[in-house]
Amino acid sequence: MKFGVVVFPGSNCDRDMFDALSVDLQQEVHWLWHKDDRLTGFTPEDCIVLPGGFSYGDYLRCGAIARFSPMMQRVIEHAAAGGKVFGVCNGFQILCESQLLPGALLRNAQQQFVCRNVHITDPEGQVYRIPVAHGEGRYYADEATLDQLELNGQVLFRYCDSDGMITESANPNGACRNIAGIRNTAGNVIGMMPHPERACSSSLSNLDGKTLFRKWILDASLVG
Repeated sequence: MKFGVVVFPGSNCDRDMFDALSVDLQQEVHWLWHKDDRLTGFTPEDCIVLPGGFSYGDYLRCGAIARFSPMMQRVIEHAAAGGKVFGVCNGFQILCESQLLPGALLRNAQQQFVCRNVHITDPEGQVYRIPVAHGEGRYYADEATLDQLELNGQVLFRYCDSDGMITESANPNGACRNIAGIRNTAGNVIGMMPHPERACSSSLSNLDGKTLFRKWILDASLVG
């Protein structure tokens, strides 16, 4: 599997993502430009990554303009063919705007930008300490959609405390049901608000993101 990191005008976590994948995780990684109209050399076994940042200045809504970029049309086709797609923070917002994932990311409940380490837990109960940095990270969907996500096992990550307890106080943005990340029904598209690429190096005193990448992105038996 190789990775392609899409760069939009306003992306600011693209280099972090590229370095985490190529240096810390020793993967083959390529840059993809938002204006390009092809995904040459990528197969459904490969993963396209939408990094964090402020694509197109977050005008209209976060991710609303990026959704119409030429490269995103190819990403949508890649996902439809079973290809892997991973979006972090602004990338998660773009995935929801593109309707590759259900729901929307709304302004944080406290109406403030939040930037700190939080804890999240996966369906197997493993806890990760991962940084968040967003102003519009409150995951929202109607009750019927939320129930479907739960029924289908599409909720991948929830905000929790350091012991893995899912509590209101552990929720940094007011997300519905403490949801921090989800996947589509096929399992090949994943979006999350926390930044695992910022927790992949011992120089940052945190390797939890590296563990998360290996478990949920690199292991083909779990995605796709």
